[in-house]
Amino acid sequence: MEENVTKAIQDDYPDDFAWCYGCGRLNENGYHLRTGWIGEKTITIYTPRPEHSGGIPGFIYGGLLASLIDCHGTGSASMYLHRKNGHEIGDGVNPPRFVTGSLKVDFKHPTPFGEPLKAIGTVEEIHPKKYKVYTDVFAGDNLVVTGEVVAVLMPKTFRQEA
Repeated sequence: MEENVTKAIQDDYPDDFAWCYGCGRLNENGYHLRTGWIGEKTITIYTPRPEHSGGIPGFIYGGLLASLIDCHGTGSASMYLHRKNGHEIGDGVNPPRFVTGSLKVDFKHPTPFGEPLKAIGTVEEIHPKKYKVYTDVFAGDNLVVTGEVVAVLMPKTFRQEA
């Protein structure tokens, strides 16, 4: 599996929508999560920093894992709809933006420090404005977390109109 995401949907988000703590490229304190394609699935790779330790030394904070699934889910929905609309990452067209309608996280095993986390997602369209993204998170070859995001197309009321 590739070790980085070279083309990420978050790189194409307009500056007004690039401030998310999880995936905003303009948030200097954030995670800078980046989501791309790996075949027909989606992928986000992230290496936790020392400040992401959980309550038990040597393991990752669960909130980081939830954020990874959350941002991976909304980014995956954005890529899916962008492709469905005839576009690809980096083609100069702003991709659709999504917000989280629901987030479900199941912690399967403690997530150890020291390995990149790989979120692999599958997108299911459940409505033209609503997508369900199923995500498996791996630390090395070990499945540590699974999740499900219902991503909803961002309402116009969330957008600043120029």
